[in-house]
Order: sequence, then C-alpha cells, then structure tokens
Amino acid sequence: MQGDVGSGKTIVALMTMLNAVECGCQAAIMAPTEILAQQHAETISELCAKIGVKTALLTSNIKGKARKTLLEELAAGNIDILIGTHALFTEDVTFKDLAYAIVDEQHRFGVKQRLSLSEKGNLCDVLVMTATPIPRTLVLTQFGDMEYSKIDELPAGRKPVRTTVMPLSKINNVVEALARKLSTGTQAYWVCPLVEESEKIDLSAATERFESLQKIFGNAVGLVHGKMKEAEKNAVMEDFKQGKLKLLVSTTVIEVGVNVPNATIMVVEHAERFGLAQLHQLRGRIKRGSEQGSCILMYGYPLSAVSHERLNTMKATEDGFLIAEEDLKLRGGGEVLGTRQSGFNNFKVADLSVHGDLLLTASKDAALLLRQDPNLQSARGQALRTLLYLFEQDEMIRTYKAG
Repeated sequence: MQGDVGSGKTIVALMTMLNAVECGCQAAIMAPTEILAQQHAETISELCAKIGVKTALLTSNIKGKARKTLLEELAAGNIDILIGTHALFTEDVTFKDLAYAIVDEQHRFGVKQRLSLSEKGNLCDVLVMTATPIPRTLVLTQFGDMEYSKIDELPAGRKPVRTTVMPLSKINNVVEALARKLSTGTQAYWVCPLVEESEKIDLSAATERFESLQKIFGNAVGLVHGKMKEAEKNAVMEDFKQGKLKLLVSTTVIEVGVNVPNATIMVVEHAERFGLAQLHQLRGRIKRGSEQGSCILMYGYPLSAVSHERLNTMKATEDGFLIAEEDLKLRGGGEVLGTRQSGFNNFKVADLSVHGDLLLTASKDAALLLRQDPNLQSARGQALRTLLYLFEQDEMIRTYKAG
C-alpha cells in the first residue's frame, strides 16, 4: 500500500488488522523506529480499547519481567494486535496464531527481516506500507507477485510543498531566511547526513551544524541522532513537539513517523548524498499541517549525473509512486527471487522491456498453480521445481513473499 505522508495509511492498516482479529487470529505491525512504533501504539491502542481489542507494544527497551509477561500473553493468544520495532522478529517472540503482518516504512527493512516476521505465522498474509516503494517492490508489482493499492488523496486543506534546490555555498542566505521564518513562530528541521566528522567523506556533521546554529539561535535549537539513548532522543522530540524548540538539527532518524504540524521548513544538507525515498520521506515531515511547507535541498560539488537526476525529480513531483519509478530507473529493481532490493537484472530468457506484455499471463498461470498446488508436489509442480533448480533459484523462492 502506497500513500503519501499523512494520507491515512495507519488507519487503513488498523481496519485490515481488525479483520484478522475478528476471524479469531492475531495481527502485528512492525515499524523501523521506536518513535514511530510508540506513535502507532498511541493511535491504535486508544481506538482498540473502545472496542475491546487487546493491543501491546514491544520494543528492545521493554525488558525483564514486563517483557516476559508480554510474551506469555502473546503466546497464549491474549494479545490481539502486537505493535513493535525490529524486536518483533527475535526468536523468543511467539504468536498463538499470527495471520496478518504489516511492515510499515518498508524501505527501512531488508527482505530477510520482513520475511522473518511473516514466518512467525502459518501462511501469514503480509501488507507492506510506504510513501515511496523500493525498486524491488515495483518490479514485484510488475511481475504480478504483489498486489498494489494506492491512497492518492490527502486530508482536506493540505498544500503542496515548495521544493528549492541550491548549492551549499548559499548556506548563509538560507540561515538568514530561516531566522526570519522562525521569528514568525514556525518550526523547522535541519537534516545532516552524518553524526560526526569522517576523515574520508568531507560532510558537515549533525553535531557540528548544531553547534554553529546554536550560536545564532541559542537554546531554541535541539539535536537528535541515532547514537543518542532512546530516552534522550524522545525528550528532545517532545520539546520540539511542544514548541519549546524552534529548530531541530538531526540525522535521518526523523525520516519516519515524526508528527509536528507546526514544522513547515525542511533544510537538507548534502541532499545529493540521500536516496530518493529518504528525501521524499524527509519532505513529508513538513506536510503534517495546513500551512504550506518549504523544502530546501542543498548540494555540494561535484554533482554526479545520478544525483542531478534525483534532485530534479524531487523538484518536479511530490507523487511517491512517480519518485519510486524514477528510483527504479536509476537504481534497478534488484532480485524478485533473492534479497537484493536494487540493482539491474540480467534475464536468462526474457527481456522485461520487450516481453513485458507476457508478464500478466505468466503471473496468472503461476498464481493458479500455487492455489492448486502450493507446495509444488504435482507433476507440473515438480517440473517447476526442476526449472527453479536449473535457473539456480530454488533456495530464493522463499524471499519473494517478503515483498
């Protein structure tokens, strides 16, 4: 399911999970960060409590007796919906009957990670959600191995973001413009690609940028990055949500799930170092409110042809699916039967650009066979097993189910 930031993916996800619960089974939703998992838990648990559906939150910070009790309740089937982070696919997490697994912000997980969650159930249905599908997902939809739904509307009153691309040499102009906007009461993000200086890559670090901006804006500036403790990170985020901080300097930890409607400015430093999916997600942070947002993508020289294309794409469109298609052209679609999520394929028989019209027929034929013979035990199934072996894909067949 593809939908822009704030389009209502979480509510759609909840409605589908309730369908599984109504059938007497369990459902799970996995998010890439603790901040986002907690946000989901707040939204989902509040609604579920009113209808008697039991939810629980599991992250790596839940330990000891609390974790033991939660896992016992889960295994006994007393928890209907489990919300969590990567902690969901650890070995000791056992469901009584997991029928439905949702992976939010799919591009932040590897194929094997998504697969390890779905394998905790018996023939578990999987929904992957994102604002920008990874190239591999687009290829899976082209091959008909994955059904695709799109939420193409935003809540009433949302305005498109103005996206500007400019060189880092104009950073002083950006800071001056930012000072004017912050004085009107708005809030802003400033995103950097690294936490600390690297000798090999000459990029501004988040900590260094924070210190330089603090000299200008004082205590109105906050800092979050991946190396901070979760409690520390959450405290800074809470101050930003409450409006105590006007400017938040960060790495990509704010890429997903952060909901601050008053934040309408996004500055991305060294934007050429980010992927299209990341840039689209970051820009989505300033589409939460009714005010028009401004996104400034600052690039350093030299700019490669691919980076130039990426920045032009960001300037030209806000459609996550179009952005993903451009990403597919630039990076390739990875392996349908395998774990690579990008890269170009060398087809052994067919050529996708020439034989694309045959994909639908082949997909329908494969789907029919899998419905009739899911374990490939029939004569034709055995023939297909031999074919997979000949094409050296027999071990990889499991991975396509992960999306």
